[in-house]
Amino acid sequence: MGKAKNAPKQASNEARAVLRMYRSSPQKLNLLAQQIRGLPVQKAIDEMQFSRKRAASDVRKLLKSAVANAENNHDLDIDSLVVAEAHVGKNLVMKRIRARARGRAARIMKPFSQLTVVLRDTSQEAEAV
Repeated sequence: MGKAKNAPKQASNEARAVLRMYRSSPQKLNLLAQQIRGLPVQKAIDEMQFSRKRAASDVRKLLKSAVANAENNHDLDIDSLVVAEAHVGKNLVMKRIRARARGRAARIMKPFSQLTVVLRDTSQEAEAV
């Protein structure tokens, strides 16, 4: 009598991981997403390992999480994984006030963002074709 099972959000040869409520602007996080888009997973992890940006370590953790999802939940070969998608979205914006001269106030926006990484197994694509 229960509800029907929802269809999966990705294909059978894909795995994904989502970093939600990350305290950085989407613009800054998108710079890192552009660096890893389309790369093999190991090369993308290496890029984040040696990047000088603050968010690189968290993006690296997210990549490792997506690899673990691919291996454990979807039984994909981790050596043939490629970062198929890496996109950034806006999330919550905390609004704060800073006192200024003559009784005025300035608004401070503290944005949060969300990064989604989708890994695709390229060996299964070759077998399907």
